[in-house]
Amino acid sequence: MDLVIFEENKPLVLQGLEQGEFDYIDAASEVFETEFFRHINAGKILQSLAATYPTPRKKQEVPLWFYIASNLSMRLHGVHSFRAYPMVVRAGGMLNAFGPAAGRKVEHPDTQDVTVACNGFNNKNHYDRQTPCDQDTLRKLAKDTDADALMRWFGQDVVREFRKRRAFDQEGIFIGDASYLFVPDNPNYEGSDKLLFDAHNHPVSREAYAKMPDLAKADCQWRRCYKMVTLLHTNRSRDFFLFVGLRIVSGRSHECPLLYELVESFVHSVGKGVMKRLILDRGFLDGQAISRCKREYGIDVLIPIRRNMDIYEEAKLLFQQADVSWQRYEPAPAKPLPEKPPRPRPKAVARREEKRQKTLQELKQSQPPPPPDKTLVETEVGSIGEFRIWSSCTVPLTVTASREYYADGHYEQWFLMDTREGQGPAETRNEYAIRTETEERYRQLKCFCDLANFTSRAFSMVVQQVVFVMLAYDLLQWYLVKKHRREIPSKPMPRIRRQLLPTASYTIVYWQNCYGLFSSYELIDIIGSLPDEPRKKIVEKSRRRRRELTESLKNPRSP
Repeated sequence: MDLVIFEENKPLVLQGLEQGEFDYIDAASEVFETEFFRHINAGKILQSLAATYPTPRKKQEVPLWFYIASNLSMRLHGVHSFRAYPMVVRAGGMLNAFGPAAGRKVEHPDTQDVTVACNGFNNKNHYDRQTPCDQDTLRKLAKDTDADALMRWFGQDVVREFRKRRAFDQEGIFIGDASYLFVPDNPNYEGSDKLLFDAHNHPVSREAYAKMPDLAKADCQWRRCYKMVTLLHTNRSRDFFLFVGLRIVSGRSHECPLLYELVESFVHSVGKGVMKRLILDRGFLDGQAISRCKREYGIDVLIPIRRNMDIYEEAKLLFQQADVSWQRYEPAPAKPLPEKPPRPRPKAVARREEKRQKTLQELKQSQPPPPPDKTLVETEVGSIGEFRIWSSCTVPLTVTASREYYADGHYEQWFLMDTREGQGPAETRNEYAIRTETEERYRQLKCFCDLANFTSRAFSMVVQQVVFVMLAYDLLQWYLVKKHRREIPSKPMPRIRRQLLPTASYTIVYWQNCYGLFSSYELIDIIGSLPDEPRKKIVEKSRRRRRELTESLKNPRSP
């Protein structure tokens, strides 16, 4: 048995009520999650994702689209243990989106507790079902799914679905990054490594550790970890963030070849011309790969230069010449937030806020000024093109220098190299700022989505959790942009998750695979205004449905 998807069509349901016809009536609180699933169901996204999912099963006890929906619902609620699945089914809005065929609210015959009765997908249960499928079914399917196949599915088949729905911005800005996923010090975490990290969670080699002062050595610690390499898509105003590539490997693996494999996989999946700009950190310096991105895929790469590179010394000498055109750099203005009409404050709240601001101002004035060598006064940028000194890179490079002047008179200089020609240095510097600002996305995923709070030590479960957290994050961002709610995607996940709470109470009337949402008084007014014959049909059918619900639990579990 499969579930039936219902379409919102209130006028058609009204026509049925005028004739005294309806199939089912239920009370529900309209929640953000329900609208989310209705939206992605309308575009048949779940079915498309299920068609390409790398399932290890030859026989499908549970439809793959429902497995994906259940997994997404858990991530939206911020839970990762499959033991919490029954709670998510009861408290979430997923069942409302799939109609009464997925589940109905009934009373237990012994305890009179309200529970959910589900038909399920097979007739193998001896007791009545309280969830559409068993939590162990979901857990075993997740554990048996091949980790590498799942990451390929996310980086190829999922991005094709986003491509079909025009989710990619025309500027084609993508960001590559690598991060560590820390786990408890348990060697049973499959594929994990134990590395030495400093106080800033940066790995420390043996040679670097030997040169560190004793105070810095005391802050170092051994931590078990995985390495995560991701490819992220956004636009200049950071209205959305879509993860389009993922690789999880052992902590000792180098991130550079993995990132360019993700880029190649993305281009082969969606075609050339979607990714136009790739902004990277200096950990991805690879002259041959950068040249291949430019020549074969038409991707312009922007990346910083390491100090130990020959091109760094060459650029340093050239920028000391007097004929270099320098210009004052001003960061791009932040995107203005939508103006909201001021709300009147109670006098007590206004006085308290005024007193708080006065205290903060006094504290700020009492703080000693920063030392001159830390006070940034001015920033200048300049650029020089046609650099060809990097032998492994076969395309010409434009180097952009940033000079940051401080109050004591000294300046610090760093360089960006770019395969794009003819772009101003200020624009190049602003584009690189997109990469540093997106680091907040990774912090939110780790801190507020519990990305690394793994409930299993199996590598397949580790990958499965990360993939579905990112897929839920992607679909949620895409849904909010489609709904013209661009102010929400930039919020942290706890703020977005508040939208899962009920927003209004409705009575849902189903008829002919359609449904309509009615307020209680609206529905009473409609039925009370009907002629005698259709009103009697509704009363008779309501009594029959009530008896059916009373007897729906034929063999419930003991309380």
